[in-house]
Amino acid sequence: MRPTFLCFALSLAAVGCCLTFSHSAHADKPVQLIFDTDLGNDVDDALAMGCIHALQSRGECELLAVTITKDHDLAAAFADVINTFYGRGEIPIGVCRSDVTNGKGRFNGLAEIQDNGKDRFPHDLRSGKDAPDAVNLLRRTLASAEDNSVVIAQVGFSTNLANLLDAPADDISPMTGRELVEKKVQKLSVMAGAFTQIKNDKGQLYDHKEYNVIKDIPAAQKLAKEWPTPILWSGYEIGIALRYPHESIEQDYGYVEHHPLAEAYIAYMPPPHDRPTWDLTCVLQLVRPDRDYFGLTPVGTVTVADDGLTTFEEDPSGRDQYFTLNELQIARTVEALQLLSSEPPHQQR
Repeated sequence: MRPTFLCFALSLAAVGCCLTFSHSAHADKPVQLIFDTDLGNDVDDALAMGCIHALQSRGECELLAVTITKDHDLAAAFADVINTFYGRGEIPIGVCRSDVTNGKGRFNGLAEIQDNGKDRFPHDLRSGKDAPDAVNLLRRTLASAEDNSVVIAQVGFSTNLANLLDAPADDISPMTGRELVEKKVQKLSVMAGAFTQIKNDKGQLYDHKEYNVIKDIPAAQKLAKEWPTPILWSGYEIGIALRYPHESIEQDYGYVEHHPLAEAYIAYMPPPHDRPTWDLTCVLQLVRPDRDYFGLTPVGTVTVADDGLTTFEEDPSGRDQYFTLNELQIARTVEALQLLSSEPPHQQR
């Protein structure tokens, strides 16, 4: 075996699969995934979408819909940029009108950039004003799905899913939102909360009130109290332990002149900076649950306090588990996330 091929084979082994095995193992039954995101508030949402598209190209998942919890019209437009870049511009995108984080963000403006009078990143959805309501899209997507077949990654606020629970029956489905979730959703993974104390800049431990929770505390409380399927919680501590290597942004995305993920990363915070991979973790665990990228606690109950603090109490009859990590998992999980995020679109390979 030539040394270069050996390195390539070892690299694939590090992420736990090879292309041929992954495709044959998942092509018939790809994981049916909905991605609920506050795209534009941090760049890990964009990298997570890159992971999803790489996994879909491998036959491991199918992205059914993207729903947005950041209330700015360019969030939906940039989601369409990413989907279109990977050859899947037909994936439906839904939006909310919550007034939560209603600024453009540091990179969603890439959807408007033009070079010589043409879009740098071609896409059709120009504004969230032209997108359907997120709850309606969720209802339509679930109504058409097989029973117990859908997994959801919520990596922004709980706004859309909390509103889904309250949605009444309508012309989309005779079932309420809660009934659709009970019948169609297999599990939910949320990037929210913190389940260990976090060190501040002075090395002192403190109880962290996580961003995705505190931006819509009532929705997070409703989700924690009422969501009827198993929930896997990826806490703040997981993402900060798994930092995306900035060298990958500089070296792995050059197969095209303009890459939306690399340019979003740079626009958000220019390298050298290793950004935490919070949102990517939910995707990886939902699509590859048996690869030992993460540990999971015994089941229990997550509670969201009025100030946004999340706590977990072990309970054999509970619904919730949260992610854990050991040193061996950190190294291989970071490599998996890096390789998937930077994988070229299927048609360019």
